[in-house]
Amino acid sequence: MFKILICILISYLLGNISGAIIFGKILFNKDIRKYGSKNAGTTNALRVFGLKVGILTFLIDFFKAILACFFGFLLLGVNGVYLSAIFVVLGHNFPIFLNFKGGKGIACSFGFIVFFDYKLAFITLLFFILIVFFTRYISLASMLSTIFAICLSFIFGYRSIYLFLTLFLLSILSIFRHKENIIRLINKKENKISLKNRKKA
Repeated sequence: MFKILICILISYLLGNISGAIIFGKILFNKDIRKYGSKNAGTTNALRVFGLKVGILTFLIDFFKAILACFFGFLLLGVNGVYLSAIFVVLGHNFPIFLNFKGGKGIACSFGFIVFFDYKLAFITLLFFILIVFFTRYISLASMLSTIFAICLSFIFGYRSIYLFLTLFLLSILSIFRHKENIIRLINKKENKISLKNRKKA
């Protein structure tokens, strides 16, 4: 039980480290949660602060999930990886030190998938890129990719109920955090990604 609590705590606290907020404050002295979609994640960082900050934000969010999964594996084996994945995303989405106003957990979720199976992650990434290429909606690609990862895990032959529950929960969290995007998509008001027309902070 002690190891489980430590695993949860470490993962959640790592999730509280927000690349978008850190680089926004350091480089622009701006709180990204006051600009753009007001989301502290990669896509909003890309739109508000540009490509470099978007990439840096992604890397922070991606590798904190990798680190959380690594600690989870050391503490509890593969089940610790699943537990860490869920709580690092919860920490990212609802960070206690940032008034529970975080990101949407996509980069963190991808970090978990890479840690678990890089081949599954690579194909999921290709799927994500294709959706973005044809629609230019990162929000849509993000949500569909979490669902795609579940289906792909079965194609890869994984039958672990714990893996399924982890991917399912990450997908539900993604869809929940994208609820405003879903409304805009339905109303055809969702912003399309464009590196050429980024907004100034």
